Amino acid sequence: MKDRLDPAATVEAARAVLEGRGRRGLARILPFLGPAFVACVAYIDPGNFATNIQGGAEFGYMLLWVIAASNLTAMLVQALSAKLGIATGRNLAEMCREQFSPPVVWGMWVISELVAMATDLAEFLGAALGLYLLFHLPLFLAALLTGVVTMVILALERYGYRPVEAVITGFVGIIAASYVIETILDRPDWRAVALSAVVPRFAGTESVLLATGILGATVMPHVVFLHSALTQRRIIPRDPEQAARLFRYEVLDVVIAMGLAGLVNAAMLIMAASTFHRTGLVHVASIEEAHRTLQPLLGPLSSTVFAVSLLASGLSSSTVGTMSGQVIMQGFLHRQIPIWIRRLVTMLPALIVIGLGLDPTRTLVISQVVLSFGLPFALVPLVLFTSRKEIMGPLVNRRITTTAAVFATTVIIALNIFLLVRLAVGG
Repeated sequence: MKDRLDPAATVEAARAVLEGRGRRGLARILPFLGPAFVACVAYIDPGNFATNIQGGAEFGYMLLWVIAASNLTAMLVQALSAKLGIATGRNLAEMCREQFSPPVVWGMWVISELVAMATDLAEFLGAALGLYLLFHLPLFLAALLTGVVTMVILALERYGYRPVEAVITGFVGIIAASYVIETILDRPDWRAVALSAVVPRFAGTESVLLATGILGATVMPHVVFLHSALTQRRIIPRDPEQAARLFRYEVLDVVIAMGLAGLVNAAMLIMAASTFHRTGLVHVASIEEAHRTLQPLLGPLSSTVFAVSLLASGLSSSTVGTMSGQVIMQGFLHRQIPIWIRRLVTMLPALIVIGLGLDPTRTLVISQVVLSFGLPFALVPLVLFTSRKEIMGPLVNRRITTTAAVFATTVIIALNIFLLVRLAVGG
């Protein structure tokens, strides 16, 4: 176990695999797993809980195909981010600083910083809500406790990247196990689940709007920055052949981690469909309401498991949000502040929101608006850089990859603009 958490041992094991010696079988891929598991937390954060629960409660299994399509898009974007770090040895924020003029860099930093803080606000609120639901702690006290726990997790960085990856992966495992239990309890119609996962369909304007919300909110800009930082110097290839081999293993990391995140998202929607939609409770939309409603329908275990998964999601995504903010500041400005100061600063908005008694759901909506503004500033440079031979060398995108990335980026940005317009007109 100690060797698995030792970064030096991980690098040595990875290098042995890249050079064609050492481990065999599944053990070969273990040294390369980790970065995508950290990034995938953003795809199962508390914001996803509300969206998926609303989708399942209102339309049953129908929108499962949207989650599948969103997950494939996330795999593409995160694979490009990982590739940028491997090919250049720099993260996305550092590349922006190197390639763009100072005014553009400062503008991008301000927007990216606001996005990271807004996202962290929602994730922090989710963790506090999980503690409140599990232990009935006052929400303000739960928020303070959330801050302490995330600082303890972040303090593990002093021992290298591997312990933090292990803790985050553990949280992902808890979330996944929670939804396995929920799925067993709610006994879904597997034939309808399988059909809905592959057959695109809608049922009126509201279902289109909700599908737009799920797909448009898929890619989280702060982890696009973070993933390139997690791979940039994790394992340094010695030649182009090793770089290509390393990227193939990182793609495997992305497929496994994002696939797991996609299954968790699908399980959230399946739980809402099997429990709420099937019993006619089609207007369950908030996290608190879902928790309150689960107990009489499926028993106390279901509501407890739901709160545990929310807490694990909030703690892990809040930790990842702080890490992302640090990468953004260091990359754009070449400046770094102690991680605990950053944690304290990003706690303040959440404490103010809770202290003022503002509606958590409304706060999540506002944070989504800020996130939507920042999305193009992560996706456009990512596609631009990874499609340029002089930057990427042998790992430059193939034409079909660039075409797919441009298409996905255009669709995501268009959907987010649509969501912003809808919110502006009160939709």
